[in-house]
Amino acid sequence: MSLIELNNVNLQYQIMQESSLKDILIPKKYKNKLLEKKKTIHALKNINLSLSDGDRLAIIGHNGAGKSSFLKVIAGIFPPKSGEMRIEGKVASLFELSTGFEMEATGWENIKLRGLMLGQSPKELSMKMQEIADFSELGEHLNLPVKYYSSGMFIRLAFSVSTSVEPDILLLDEVIAAGDAKFLKKAQSRLNELVDRVKILVYVTHSMSSALEFCNKCIWLEYGEIKMIGTPEEVTTAYINYTTGLAVDKEGTI
Repeated sequence: MSLIELNNVNLQYQIMQESSLKDILIPKKYKNKLLEKKKTIHALKNINLSLSDGDRLAIIGHNGAGKSSFLKVIAGIFPPKSGEMRIEGKVASLFELSTGFEMEATGWENIKLRGLMLGQSPKELSMKMQEIADFSELGEHLNLPVKYYSSGMFIRLAFSVSTSVEPDILLLDEVIAAGDAKFLKKAQSRLNELVDRVKILVYVTHSMSSALEFCNKCIWLEYGEIKMIGTPEEVTTAYINYTTGLAVDKEGTI
């Protein structure tokens, strides 16, 4: 059985504050104090969630609401500041596809590197190498260092490797468009098959229709907090009504 349990999970991290013109003009002997200026971001606040086999969770919210941070906490990229987290099952992440690639290495070498990083064994990879290569449609370009790839070629390779895994839990951000219509159709079909096979899906999306199509649960994040949790129908309707109301307010028509 696979599961995800988050109990009062909080995520905080620090960023350097932007320097003002006044800061820039400060004498050098005081600049060390300037370099110490940091701002604490409370990215997730008291998150409580329980998912088990069969659950498909959509995460919606405006840019900066904490959606990507949510995925990164579950993936183990960001350790929570406080709270308890329990994850059971093999986790695969389909976001930030460039992670684990070496720009000086060839396409073939990067298939191995990325595959190992995703938790596949050398034996599994040796069995999948040709299938991954064929799906990417990169042909002889796989013999070149990926630093020479166009952005579209790079995403094709990254997508092909990342979707070759067989996880229990899939963490998915918006699908990245790359290539012609034929490849995009093939990529969407491959992704749909992967989603069907996994036991738990956590899906960040800006598409309300996708949330309705693929998911049985939905949360609305607002400034790092769960504003609403429920069925996709309930949550997307509330979110659309809220964002529509904000747009009307800004136009000054009510």
